[in-house]
Amino acid sequence: QVHLVESGGGLVQAGGSLRLSCTASVSAAATYAMGWFRQAPGKEREFVALITWESASRSYGDSVVGRFTISRDDAQTTVYLQMNSLKPEDTAVYYCAAGSTSRKLVGRTEQPDYWGRGTQVTVSA
Repeated sequence: QVHLVESGGGLVQAGGSLRLSCTASVSAAATYAMGWFRQAPGKEREFVALITWESASRSYGDSVVGRFTISRDDAQTTVYLQMNSLKPEDTAVYYCAAGSTSRKLVGRTEQPDYWGRGTQVTVSA
């Protein structure tokens, strides 16, 4: 089993920055694709960012490209999401996810193998 724990959420004013962290409890997750999703009240879950094993590739949702950056540490078991130029519409619960293939994070029919419990990000106007 892989346990994912997010941290770094909080309250920030529009235009500010936050960095989220997600750490996997099991080293086997080092080869997994990892990423972030978010969900605001009344809205469907939205893809935010993806990073593959050894950071071979990165992908971002259209709403965050150019503002958010995803990265992994040397052990590959911690993933970060640097969020800059935050907007009120970025307010949501942000969830870390991991999958044995990148398709499980971005595919239309597949789902990630593991989810974190989420961390709240609130951006005030």
